Amino acid sequence: MASLLAQRHRRPGHPTGPRPLPSPPRAWSPDGAPDALAPIPLGGTELRLPPDLTATLGGDAVGLPARHGLRILSRLPAKGCVYADDEWWWCIVPAGSDTELAWPLPACYAPGAYVPDRRPRLIHRPDGGSPYTPPIPLYLLICQLTGIAPAWSVPPVGSSL
Repeated sequence: MASLLAQRHRRPGHPTGPRPLPSPPRAWSPDGAPDALAPIPLGGTELRLPPDLTATLGGDAVGLPARHGLRILSRLPAKGCVYADDEWWWCIVPAGSDTELAWPLPACYAPGAYVPDRRPRLIHRPDGGSPYTPPIPLYLLICQLTGIAPAWSVPPVGSSL
């Protein structure tokens, strides 16, 4: 069964293969040559939902450094699928949860739930039938953790009177 998350972000000509992540900026030495110690780009992987859960609203992921994972998840009123590797925890959220919203650092927003391939594994399965972590409570908790005031843009309201 093809993942709905996978269908949304495939490149033409590459229907099943993984997409490479963008290369990180390269460090340059003073003589203009690439630095040998520049970061090596990681491959990417899609976070796939368990077969019995469906992503009816599409799916993106919000990542947090692992050191913040338990603190955030213990305070969420509801939790969807959560994946983790040694460095990051990833919560599945509905697609477009970044619309009109800037997730504060250290959070990382991953459209299509396409994340660096550090072998993430499912560490939390939702009790209900929804794979999603509610994005607004997650956003507010991340803002609280980072000390950044929540902010999102509001579309202008027009009057037809």
